Amino acid sequence: MNTMHLQRLQPHWDWRAAGNFVCGGAGAGLLAFTALCAPGTMATAVPMVAGLALVALGLTLVWLEIGRPLRALNVFVHLRRSWMSREALAAVVLYALGLGLLAGLPWGGWPIALAALAFLYCQARIVGASIAIPAWREPLTVPLMVLTGLAEGTGLFWLLAAWQQPPLVLAAPLVALVVLRWALWSAWRARLRRHAPALALRALAANAHAIQWVGGVLPLALAALGASGIAGAAASAVLLAAAGAAAAAGGALFKHCLITRAAIQHGISLPRMPVRGVPRSAA
Repeated sequence: MNTMHLQRLQPHWDWRAAGNFVCGGAGAGLLAFTALCAPGTMATAVPMVAGLALVALGLTLVWLEIGRPLRALNVFVHLRRSWMSREALAAVVLYALGLGLLAGLPWGGWPIALAALAFLYCQARIVGASIAIPAWREPLTVPLMVLTGLAEGTGLFWLLAAWQQPPLVLAAPLVALVVLRWALWSAWRARLRRHAPALALRALAANAHAIQWVGGVLPLALAALGASGIAGAAASAVLLAAAGAAAAAGGALFKHCLITRAAIQHGISLPRMPVRGVPRSAA
């Protein structure tokens, strides 16, 4: 039996595509957390503006990557079958709701949170729909991407709002999301070991310690110290801001690795080599 395997890194998405998932996912997570957990406070405006800016930055990066930027509006014509089109539509709705809230329109945080979650889900499905790449098509990739965006956004909230010392009870979602992300990341890697190409597994292994320590151990340790309150209110806010920064950095490391390092195509397997002039049954 002749078998040929062609495995290579996908050549189409580079750091700009990774930047879309990093910035857009973190921005959507920040908007969702702010709208749900801190609406109507003085700390709302800065995270809301930052979240909208991050989503815009991510979309700008992916716009710069496409071959014909002037035809970008064509993305809206494939809503029935394209998760990228649905992501763009969710972004439009998210911006309309977010800017309206900042302008003083009387709707609550729930519509913005739902639009942000829809945007985040569409982003994750873009990755999950790539069936040629085992690390992307793994069923746990979609929930891991969504959970990572929420953890990043919650971390960024603490980083941006620490100067106003939000209630320490808001540290609980950060800790919970980091723990859940760590558990799902471990399960995701365990499942990939069964079928992912060796090159993808090596890329993940090379970045695993940085992702786990920066995005898991460090934010949990800092958040535990900050939430304990033993260092005083001001120091607790600084510690939680550092925990949030670490949680966001860990998510960015994971997404960059997933898009630009672990995106190994599974290749082609030929049980029989075709021979010209020989009947198929004999080949």
